[in-house]
Amino acid sequence: MNMISAQRQRLVVVGNGMAGMRTVENLLRLAPHRYDITVFGAEPHPNYDRIALSSVLAGEKSLDEIVINSRAWYAENDIRLISGDPVVSLDRATQTVTSAAGITLPYDRLLIATGSNPLAPPIPGLGLPGTCAFRDIADVETMIAAARTGRRVVVIGGGLLGLEAAWGLKRQGMSVALVHLMPTLLERQLDATAGTLLQRDLDRRGIAFFTNGQTEQILGTERAEGLRLADGREIPADLVVVAIGIRPNIGLARDAGLEVNRGIVVDDGLRTEDPHIHAVGECVEHRGQVFGLVAPIWEQAKVCAARLAGDESATYVTPPLSTRLKITGVDVFSAGALAAADEADEEITFQDVARGVYRKLVLRDGKMAGVVMYGDVADGGWYFQMLREGTNVAPMRDTLILGRAVAMAAAGAAAPDPAAAVAALPDTAEICGCNGVCKGTITSAITEHELTTLEAVRARTKASASCGSCSGQVEALLAHTLGSDYAEPTGEKAMCKCTSHGHDHVRREILAQTLKSIPAVMQALGWTRPEGCASCRPALNYYLLCAWPGEYQDDARSRFVNERMHANIQKDGTYSVVPRMWGGLTSAKELRAIAEVAERYDIPTVKVTGGQRIDLLGVKREQLPHVWRDLNAAGMVSGHAYGKSLRTVKTCVGSEWCRFGTQDSTAMGVALEKMTWGSWHPHKVKLAVSGCPRNCAEATIKDFGVIAVDSGWELHVGGNGGIHLRGTELLCKVATPEDVLEYCGAFLQLYREEARYLERTAPWIERVGIAHARARVVEDPEGRRALYARFLHAQSFAQKDPWAERAAGTDAGAFSTLVPAE
Repeated sequence: MNMISAQRQRLVVVGNGMAGMRTVENLLRLAPHRYDITVFGAEPHPNYDRIALSSVLAGEKSLDEIVINSRAWYAENDIRLISGDPVVSLDRATQTVTSAAGITLPYDRLLIATGSNPLAPPIPGLGLPGTCAFRDIADVETMIAAARTGRRVVVIGGGLLGLEAAWGLKRQGMSVALVHLMPTLLERQLDATAGTLLQRDLDRRGIAFFTNGQTEQILGTERAEGLRLADGREIPADLVVVAIGIRPNIGLARDAGLEVNRGIVVDDGLRTEDPHIHAVGECVEHRGQVFGLVAPIWEQAKVCAARLAGDESATYVTPPLSTRLKITGVDVFSAGALAAADEADEEITFQDVARGVYRKLVLRDGKMAGVVMYGDVADGGWYFQMLREGTNVAPMRDTLILGRAVAMAAAGAAAPDPAAAVAALPDTAEICGCNGVCKGTITSAITEHELTTLEAVRARTKASASCGSCSGQVEALLAHTLGSDYAEPTGEKAMCKCTSHGHDHVRREILAQTLKSIPAVMQALGWTRPEGCASCRPALNYYLLCAWPGEYQDDARSRFVNERMHANIQKDGTYSVVPRMWGGLTSAKELRAIAEVAERYDIPTVKVTGGQRIDLLGVKREQLPHVWRDLNAAGMVSGHAYGKSLRTVKTCVGSEWCRFGTQDSTAMGVALEKMTWGSWHPHKVKLAVSGCPRNCAEATIKDFGVIAVDSGWELHVGGNGGIHLRGTELLCKVATPEDVLEYCGAFLQLYREEARYLERTAPWIERVGIAHARARVVEDPEGRRALYARFLHAQSFAQKDPWAERAAGTDAGAFSTLVPAE
C-alpha cells in the first residue's frame, strides 16, 4: 500500500446501484484521495442504468449498453468491486461488514445504498415457476426467456414498472394483459383523464386491460397458468409478472439496530443515527418521506458526497418534484397537485383529441399549484419553473393553458424560440430527469471538453442517454453554447439506435451486397444490437421482402401485432375482421355469409367502412380462425385492413348506372384491386376510381386515384385523407384500362422500392417531388414497363390469402382465450 493509500480512510459502500455509485462519482470529484473505497454489489454485474431495463426488455438495448460504470472504471479509480456477493451483516461495534461469501471488511465510513425490493403481495401461487418481478437484469432475462417459449403474459400493476414490463413483453411478441387495482393507469403521476388517454393509446397497441382488477389467485399447480380476479374472471398466461411497486430494503440496517421506519431514517446530511454510517437512495427515509424518483436521489448523492468529503454544511432538502416520462413513445409530465384541493382552486383544461394532446393546470391563489400534460410536454419545464418560483400567473390566466408562446404573446412579450427558451433557463434547471443532469453541467461539459454533437454530450454527461425525451433541449443547448461553431446534423438520419445507417443506404446495400436475411444485413452493416429492435426489424423485413420476392422468407416476428394476427386489435382486446369486397362490390351470397358469421359467433357490431366494405367488430381471439374459415367458404379473402399493404379500392357506379359517368369506374376498380391485393408496401395504400370529374369516390385524396374523363383516365398520386389532408398531384392522362393497370403497378413498385418504411405516398412525393415520379413512370416507357413487370413478379408470390392459410392449420394453442377487459 502506498503512502497516500495508508493515509486514506476506509469507505465501504453496500450496494452497487445508481444511488450509491452516483455518490461515489461525486465524491471522487470532490476528494479523489480521501478514501480507499470498496463496493459490495448483490448482482454479478457492474453498475447499470435501471431506468433503461425496459429498453433491454423491449430488445432496444443490451446489458453492455446500459452499464454506467464499467469494471475498467472501478480499476482506474482504485475502487475494489466485490460483485455478486451481498453484505449480510453489519457489526457497528467493530465497524465491520460481512458478505454472504464470508468476506469481512472494516470501515471508517459506511454508505448503505441497498435500494428497494419489489412489493410481493400475499397472492396464492405467487411462488410458482412462471412468475417473476421486474426489478433487475435477472428479471429481464427471465422474461425474455419466457417470451421465447410462451405466448401469453399477465402483468399485475399499472404503474410505471408495470407499463414498461407490459410494453417490453409486447415488443417481444407476447400477447399481453395488464391487471391494475385502480380505475386508471399511473394514478400517482396522472389525473384520470390523462390516465384514460394513456390506456386508450396502449389499447391500440394491443395490450388488454383489466382496471379495477383485484388479483385473487395465480392459477396452476406445477407452474403459473394464469390468474383469477376477485370478480371471477380468469386470464390464461404462460408468465405472470408482478410489478406493483417497491419497498425500501432496510433489512441490513434494521438487523444492525439502526433506526428504521418505512426506510432507513437519515438526517439532513444523509447520516443515520450512527455518525459513521450514511445512507442514500430508495432505502432511506428523510423527514418522513421515501423516494423512488431519480431527481431527489441525485440530490441526495450530491449532498452525501459533500458530507463524506468533509463539508458539514451540505444539507439535503427534498426538491420540488416533477415527473417527466416517455411511455411507449408517449410523453407525459406532471408536477404538484393533480387535482383541485377545494372549491377555491381552479382547474383549466385543454384537449386536442386528434393530436392526442391533453393539459390541465391547477391554480391556487393566482399561482400554479399543479400541472398534468399528455402527448405534448414541451412547455412542462416552463410551467414547473413557475410552480417552483410561485409566479403570479393571474395576468396570463386566460391564455396560460395554450402554452408559453401564446401566453407570452398575449401578454405583449416576445416568445423566445426554442433555443432561446432553453438558454434563458438558470444553470440549476434540470434538463435530463432520468439522469439528473442540469443545464449548467451540460454547458460546462460542452465548453470544457469541446463537445460538438449530441452523442458526445450523452457520453460525457448522460443527458438524454436514457429515454431521450430531452434530446431537443440538449441540442438547443449545443447550438446556444457553440454559437456559429455549431454544425447542424447533416446526412440521412439513422434508422434507429441499432445502426448509424439510414433507410436509403440500407436498401442500397441489400441489393449491392445481395443480402437476403435480417441477420445477414445486420452483420454486413455492423448493427450494434445483434437482434435489432422493434423499429428496424419490421423495416428490414419489408426491405428484404421487396428486394427478393419469392426468395426471402417473411419473418412474422418482425411484423407489428395486427399483421401477425391478420386482424385489427380493438380497445377491449377483441378483433376486427374485414373481408375484401372487390371495388366495393358484394353479392347476396357474401352478405348472407357475413350475416351468418355475425349471428353464429355473436359478433356485437357490423359496420360499413369508409372503404366500402363491411367490418365485423368484437371478434374474440379464439374465434378468428373459425370466422376466417366460414368467410373463406363463401369465397371471401382477407381485406388486409390491418397491414402496411393495399387496403381498399373505392369506386363509384360510373357509366354502368350513373347518368354522369363517362367510363366504367366500378369495373376499373375491380381490375385494379384484383391486380394489387396482397401487395406489401412501406405503409398502407388506398386507391379509388371515380367515373367522372365529380369525383364521388374521392380519388384525389388517395395514394393512387383514377378519374374517368371523356378521353380516358386521369391518374393522380400522393393523396392523403388523414389528419394531415393532402390532395393528389396529377401524374398523367392515359387512354385505356390496360394503361391504368400498367401505370398503377409501375407507380406502386417505384413507391415500394424507394420509400422509407412507414412513409406514406404523400410525404414520399413531397420528399422526392412529383417530377421524379413522372420521370420514372411517365417519361421512361421502358423503365415503366420494367417497374410494372417487377410489381407483377412480386404479386405472383404475395397473393396468398393469410386467412385461408391460418384457418386451414387452425391451432387452438395459437389463439389464447385471453378474456378482454369489461
